[in-house]
Amino acid sequence: MIKKTDRKLERKRRHIRVRTKISGTAERPRLCIYRSNSNIYAQIIDDVAGNTLVSASTLDKEVKIKKSNIEAAKEVGTLIAKRAAAKNIKTVVYDRGGYIYHGIVKELAEAARKGGLDF
Repeated sequence: MIKKTDRKLERKRRHIRVRTKISGTAERPRLCIYRSNSNIYAQIIDDVAGNTLVSASTLDKEVKIKKSNIEAAKEVGTLIAKRAAAKNIKTVVYDRGGYIYHGIVKELAEAARKGGLDF
């Protein structure tokens, strides 16, 4: 009998596998991405201290597009880069959260790179 794979469970497994290898420090924090069906979230996290340094999402007032699509991902990427520059954060470790580097996740990363983040 063929069983249907649970896509959420597979993403969680990939995310745990990646998180064993990467970690954010004060010098190079972690840029973490989460996307739901309706919104996109990005956080810059210092894992050593356990602090979220900067965050941005489609729920913010500065973001004009309130959906989970490519245009909104570009806006969130530029916003997270702008907020990181205000806190003197230049280099980060990119954590794609177990998602495939394609579409929304890729556009957010490229927009953050254009905004001045280095990863």
